[in-house]
Amino acid sequence: MRILDMVGGTPLIELRNVAGADGVTLMAKAEFCNPSGSVKDRAAKAMILDGVKRGEMTRGRTLIDATSGNTGIAYAMIGAALGYSIRLYMPQNVSFERRRMIRAYGAEIEETSPLEGSDGAYVAARDAAAEDPDRYFYPDQYNNPENPRAHYETTGAEIWNQTEGGITHFITGMGTSGTFVGVSRRLKDYRSGIKAISVQPSSPFHGIEGTKHMGSTIRPGIYDESLVDDVVTVTTEEAYEMTRRLAREEGIFTGISSGANVSAAAALARGLPRGSLIVTVLCDGGLRYVSDSFWEGAK
Repeated sequence: MRILDMVGGTPLIELRNVAGADGVTLMAKAEFCNPSGSVKDRAAKAMILDGVKRGEMTRGRTLIDATSGNTGIAYAMIGAALGYSIRLYMPQNVSFERRRMIRAYGAEIEETSPLEGSDGAYVAARDAAAEDPDRYFYPDQYNNPENPRAHYETTGAEIWNQTEGGITHFITGMGTSGTFVGVSRRLKDYRSGIKAISVQPSSPFHGIEGTKHMGSTIRPGIYDESLVDDVVTVTTEEAYEMTRRLAREEGIFTGISSGANVSAAAALARGLPRGSLIVTVLCDGGLRYVSDSFWEGAK
């Protein structure tokens, strides 16, 4: 077995203490169990292997892309395993732990303005790739169909099988939107009545890393708004509080976007009939955020 063979097949965990409503089951896909520690392993693996298959990712080229952290870590891990050079553009305010992890795998980081967020990193990577296309393989995670396809073929199918077809609602936030689009599309192909709910930050100015406020950002080309049945908004403090609750009430140490997803799922549960089964995503683990000050609010 290679490290790439460990991507996917993550467990589905029932959340009993923060579920939000009696008679409604809330389950979470434990994507922090992927080898580099996040849901982004799936898309990164698919995009790199597709580039290799098409002859665009070669030993003589460097992979270049924008990231808010997790896809970058996944790229770096896979690059180390397969012997490819990786160069990543990311906002300067990305957590210390994520930057250190990327460099530990041997990848290069170009830091961009924190005021421009993930959009600034995206523009910088796009422009650098365009200036020297023969030097770089640019998978462009925001516009690459292999991103949602990875989740259509793996994550969505796993959720359907793990719930034995009982899922009624899928809810998650979006960065590139690949997880939401791929999983929602697959689940609706299984049964069109399954509801797909988008989690959105309540404000363009928020602290939920890796989650886009779609109304105020560059919209990913892979985003398919027709799949969205409803939207649940979450404040930064609600995401922080649920992240802390997951650690102390469920024993699950996750990142902030996971807290946002579970907070939104619990709010959704309170308005659903008994017998509903909600699935959300635990995007990554909490170890890559331990230096963040929001943990100081834990009791």
